[in-house]
Amino acid sequence: MGPMTAHGAGGGDPLDRLPLRFLIGTTASGKSRLALDLAPRLGAEVVALDSMTVYRGLDVGTAKPTPAERALVRHHLLDVADPAERYDVQRYLADVRDALEDIERRGATPLFVGGTGFYLAALLRGIFEGPPIDPELRRGLEARMAREGGAVLHAELAAVDPDAAERIHPNDERRTVRALEVFQQTGSTLTSLQEQWSGERSERERRATIVGLAPPAEILERRIVERTAEMLAAGWPDEALRLSRGDGLGPSAIQALGYDTALALGRGEVEFDEARDLIALRTRQFARRQRTWFRKFDVRWIDPLSPDAASDALATFLAD
Repeated sequence: MGPMTAHGAGGGDPLDRLPLRFLIGTTASGKSRLALDLAPRLGAEVVALDSMTVYRGLDVGTAKPTPAERALVRHHLLDVADPAERYDVQRYLADVRDALEDIERRGATPLFVGGTGFYLAALLRGIFEGPPIDPELRRGLEARMAREGGAVLHAELAAVDPDAAERIHPNDERRTVRALEVFQQTGSTLTSLQEQWSGERSERERRATIVGLAPPAEILERRIVERTAEMLAAGWPDEALRLSRGDGLGPSAIQALGYDTALALGRGEVEFDEARDLIALRTRQFARRQRTWFRKFDVRWIDPLSPDAASDALATFLAD
């Protein structure tokens, strides 16, 4: 079983040519705001490190940079997929390489900004492959999926690998089948195998510079509640309704945090305060999962509320 694949080092891959600078943090930690300050001072353009802002139309609910913010600093990897499409890490890596070539042609450098730890790991350590597909086992699982339904197999996954079940949306049948397949093949959970992979440092990671934003916990919690309320008031329910009337959300976009609740609010099925509190709760849970990913990397943590936050981050990036 090969743990990962990665582009070979050398001049051919922009990930091995250009400086690798990352500004990470949980949702609502202030990454986008600080990036607008740092990018011009670094001669950088922003590359989104986010699995949901890639989708067109998911704007309010993903806190996507606004047109005005994008006019200040060029952004990449936003609005590159329709919500009904499957967008996976392989496509992200291909799109990143195209964006880096574009950035390099203009004589700029990239600044990766976001909170998707899985994408960070894939950029720096390659893609986790897991065991090869077992066609007979997969056919059996797919037959069960068709016969018994996704909810049954997702519950089965939750019993053996609760962390994977939490990450994988119940409607994402392909990933549910793959996680069960890995467990039945190896006797190890997908989560445990990914943790082994995510501990392997590469040469690319050793030369990367990662700055993380870590506001005090009580301030982050307050920010999450306030931002959720602002997003709901700014049209998130209408956005969710509009998406539901089109081709809908595909197996990847459907995992976007809070859209199901925003849709329920738009349909009048829940009250505003109930929707706000539920989304804020799930956002805090999501932030904890983000921090778990970030602990796998060598990060220089700074308090975004400090008056020296921008200068500290800039000094860290320029010291690489």
